[in-house]
Amino acid sequence: MSEITPQKLVERLARGRPVPAILLRGTDPYLRDLCRNQIIEACVPEGAREWTVQRFSAARGGWNEVLDCAEMMPMLSPRQVVIVEDADSIERLGEKSREQILDALAKYLESPAPHTVLVFEAGDLDKRQRFYKLLAEKALIVELTIGDESAAMLAAQMARGMKIEVDRQAAELLAEITNREPARIRIELEKLTAYAHGRSRVTAADVRAVVVAARKNEIWDLADMLASRNRAAALEFFENLLREGEQPAAMIGALGWMYRKLIEARDLPQNLSGYQAASRLQMNPKSAEAAIRNAQRIPKSDLVAGLVALAEADSQLKSANPDPRALMEFLIARLAPPQQAKAS
Repeated sequence: MSEITPQKLVERLARGRPVPAILLRGTDPYLRDLCRNQIIEACVPEGAREWTVQRFSAARGGWNEVLDCAEMMPMLSPRQVVIVEDADSIERLGEKSREQILDALAKYLESPAPHTVLVFEAGDLDKRQRFYKLLAEKALIVELTIGDESAAMLAAQMARGMKIEVDRQAAELLAEITNREPARIRIELEKLTAYAHGRSRVTAADVRAVVVAARKNEIWDLADMLASRNRAAALEFFENLLREGEQPAAMIGALGWMYRKLIEARDLPQNLSGYQAASRLQMNPKSAEAAIRNAQRIPKSDLVAGLVALAEADSQLKSANPDPRALMEFLIARLAPPQQAKAS
C-alpha cells in the first residue's frame, strides 16, 4: 500500500476508511499510543473494547495465536483490533521459523478477515527483508515521525491540553530542541507549565531558561573540546553526564542542535558581540559567543560529517538496545578524531 504520517492516518480513519493491516513503525511512545488509540476508537465501540481489542507479543512467540484470533469473529462488535507488539522481533528468529511465520502471514493477507484490523508495532524494520516487503505491499505503513511545522503545532496542541498557551516561536524552538520527538516535547512542556505557574502563556524566553539551559549550556563546554580534538576530555565529559543520569537520546539531540548552530554561526561576522549573535542565532548570549568562537575552528565538512554521525547514532539508539557508554564513546571517536588522523 503506502506510507503515511500519523496525521494522515487520523484523517483516513475519520473518513471511515479502515484497512486490513497497519504497521506503526517508529519508537516514539506518544505517537504510537496516539495512533493505536485512534485506530481502536475508529474501529471498535467503547463498550465492546474489553472483548474486541486483543494484544499479543511477537517477542514471546505469539504468531500462531495472532492469526487464529484474526480469523475469529469478534463479540459485540462488527470489527476487532488485533495488536502485535514487538513485531520487529521476527527479524531475529532463525530462518526456518521466520519463513514459516511469513508464509502463514502472507497467506492470511491474501484474503484477510474483513472483521479484523491487524496492527503491527515495530521500532524499525530492515526494508530489504521479506517481512517489511510483505507489509509494504499488503498493509498501510505509518511512520511515527513528524516534521518541524507539525511538531510545533503538536507542541501547541499539547500545551492547550495542559491549560496553557505556547507562543509560536516557543513551540518552534521546543520542537527543534527535542528533535521533534513528541514524548520529549510533552515532558518538557510539563516542566515549562510548572515554571510558568501563574501565567497563561509560555514564551521562547521560558524555553531558553528551562529547556535550553538544562540541555544546551553544558553542551557548549564540549565545543572547545571538539574544536581542539581533545578526545580524552570529551569522553570524560560524557562519562560525567551518564553518571549523573543524563539520557543518551538527550545528549545526541543537544549535540545535533549545537552542530546546526555552529553551521549557522559560520555565516555570521566574527566581530559580532554575544548579544548580537544571540539575536541572530536565537540563543542566549553566552552560548552564542561560544558558537561564534568555535564555528571557524571546526571545518564545515567536519560539522556536516558530525551531523551524519549524530543521525546514525540516533537511529542506532532507536532501533537497537546498545550499551549507552559504548555508543557515546564510538560517537565521540567520530566527532573528535586524533590530530594525526585528521592530518593524514
